Amino acid sequence: MNTLHHPQKQEQEQVEEGEARHEWDLSLSTVVSSTSSSASDVVGAIEFDPTDNILATAGISRKIRFYGLPSLLRTTAGVCGGGGVSFLDQATACEYYICTPAKLSSLRWRPGSCGRVIGSGDYDGVVTEYDLEKRTPVFERDEHGGRRVWSVDYTRHGGSAAVGASGSDDGTMQVWDPRCPPEESVGVVRPAGLCRSAVCCVEFDPSGGPAVAVGCADRRGYVYDMRKLVDPALTLQGHTKTVSYVRFLDGGTVVTAGTDGCLKLWSVEDGRVIRTYEGHVNNRNFVGLSVWRNGALFGCGSENNRVFVYDRRWRKPVWVDGFEPVSMTSGSDKRFVSSVCWRQSGVDQCTLVAGGSDGVLQVYVGKRKP
Repeated sequence: MNTLHHPQKQEQEQVEEGEARHEWDLSLSTVVSSTSSSASDVVGAIEFDPTDNILATAGISRKIRFYGLPSLLRTTAGVCGGGGVSFLDQATACEYYICTPAKLSSLRWRPGSCGRVIGSGDYDGVVTEYDLEKRTPVFERDEHGGRRVWSVDYTRHGGSAAVGASGSDDGTMQVWDPRCPPEESVGVVRPAGLCRSAVCCVEFDPSGGPAVAVGCADRRGYVYDMRKLVDPALTLQGHTKTVSYVRFLDGGTVVTAGTDGCLKLWSVEDGRVIRTYEGHVNNRNFVGLSVWRNGALFGCGSENNRVFVYDRRWRKPVWVDGFEPVSMTSGSDKRFVSSVCWRQSGVDQCTLVAGGSDGVLQVYVGKRKP
């Protein structure tokens, strides 16, 4: 596998420890209330389109909702509360939505479609692509045997020739070409072998490299070379429970999240753990993980209904904020932050969107301190 080797960066990682420095001012900008106060509107996925100006959300409500970020961030008379926070209701804030036949667990815009096509994975084991102009499905794959699809992603290079992948409860990562008939497959990967542990997350290297990372219920992460999918190029072993998310920070490092309540940063060069991050609560649910590559910040949810932000350099969070109500402990009867997503544009300014198990969206904006 072609990976980047940075000996100076490795030395820097080893010395940058100690107490975390709070180098960012982050604040709540907008709250979008849900039409439901129950668990029927859990936000399971949040994704920005290629322009970073349109936001899509999905979950168990069987709807993909679309929001214009400029509208969410625009403060207008009559919707502002104290501290400059805008409070919007979902019906007003949502520009349009698409109804889906099943509950959704994942979303990803298809590269090369100019933001017109979005892919989704659902609880019935189906991957579906929707044309957003026609607001109808245009592509469907059903090779996971009816087992829940947890994650969908596409290669970032190749434009319309992008390859897709999906991970499922059936223990496989299916790799496919959206231009080919549904019965044709590029490859099938079974990371846990005969154990058939669920594949909870798949992500291609966004820098365009040949790597694809996988998170599994067997407590391991895996990195495969797309040119040789037979065996993993790396096995990331260190979590004590399910690896629920895996995200590339850059071509040389990967971040994983586990239901053991920690995040881990790994070197793709040799599979070593660079750093472990702790502070949030996660021992049961999917609480989201997103990486802002320009700022080297990680965002995740928590089962105490808080949003946590970590800097790659420090083990403890550099910022925490709560949804209401905030609980001190986790539990199945408690609300929790179920999904997060960074806007990738910007260098000294950032935007983070978080969704709750009750369907509430919160938009945060931040800037680097002088």
